[in-house]
Amino acid sequence: MAYKIIAAKCVNCGACEGECPAGAITESGGTRVIDEAACLSCGVCTGACPAEAIVEA
Repeated sequence: MAYKIIAAKCVNCGACEGECPAGAITESGGTRVIDEAACLSCGVCTGACPAEAIVEA
């Protein structure tokens, strides 16, 4: 299952983007977004997010 950003909680720090092994996370509109097609569903980004803004879809 892919992961998604909850924009309201995202502080746009970029910690998740740097940790994503698939390069599936990018910045868009002042928040981070996950390309669901590229996401490996590994969950590494959830542990990297200090705002706990990434949850399972």
